[in-house]
Amino acid sequence: MTFVHTDLQREVAALLVEALNLDIAPETIDPQAPLYGEGLGLDSIDILEVALVVSQRYGFQLRSDDEDNVRIFTSLASLADHIASQRVG
Repeated sequence: MTFVHTDLQREVAALLVEALNLDIAPETIDPQAPLYGEGLGLDSIDILEVALVVSQRYGFQLRSDDEDNVRIFTSLASLADHIASQRVG
């Protein structure tokens, strides 16, 4: 199944696939599906890796002690929304 993504969601999905060596096409990631656990099946190490590549790519820190992390990493859509709100430039 292919999902409709915003440009940023498409970019972040490709980043996830590349950073984590996922064996799926970025356009098959449901923007509303959970990233952690059941949906995409990421674990805490994967989330740390995602935080690192997002920080490198978009120029802001995702801190492990941020109380918003649960919300930020809920789904591809929530991660893309957070990036959009934090992005420099």
